[in-house]
Amino acid sequence: MKKTVCLLSAVFCITVLDAQQFSTKSQETVEQTVVKMFDALSSRDSVGLKVFSTADITLFEYGQIWNMDTLILKAITQNKATDFKRTNNFEFISTTLDKATAWLTYRLHSVIIRDGKKVTMQWLETAILVRVKRQWKIKHLHSTLISRS
Repeated sequence: MKKTVCLLSAVFCITVLDAQQFSTKSQETVEQTVVKMFDALSSRDSVGLKVFSTADITLFEYGQIWNMDTLILKAITQNKATDFKRTNNFEFISTTLDKATAWLTYRLHSVIIRDGKKVTMQWLETAILVRVKRQWKIKHLHSTLISRS
C-alpha cells in the first residue's frame, strides 16, 4: 500500500511539474520588453513607448490599424485625466524566439482609473518583436478585447 501511495505521489508531482511552463532567460528578456512598453503606456511616456517599439510599429486595436502616432494621440495626447492610473498584469501563454524574431501570446489584465471611474479590462494579445541593435522591440501588436467592466 505504501509503495502504491508513493508511486502515485511521484507520478502526480512529475505531472504537475511538467505542466508548469518555465521561461528561459531569453524568453524573460523578450517578455520584459512587452511589460516595459506597457509601463511606458501607463505612465503616458511617449519616449519610453518609442524605446520599446520599432519606428514602424503596427498595432491592431478595436478593428483598426494604428501606428505609433495613433497610439500616442489616443493614449497620451487625448488622455488629459489628472487622476489617470493604469496597472497591468500579464499572463504569458507562449513565448517563442529565434535569433532575430520573437512571438508572444499573453493575457493582459488592466485596471484603469480615469476621471474618478475605475474600469477593469482583459485582452488576449499577440506580439511580434524583432532585434534591433541587440535590443528587442515590438514590431506588431494584435489585441483582442475579452472583457470590460
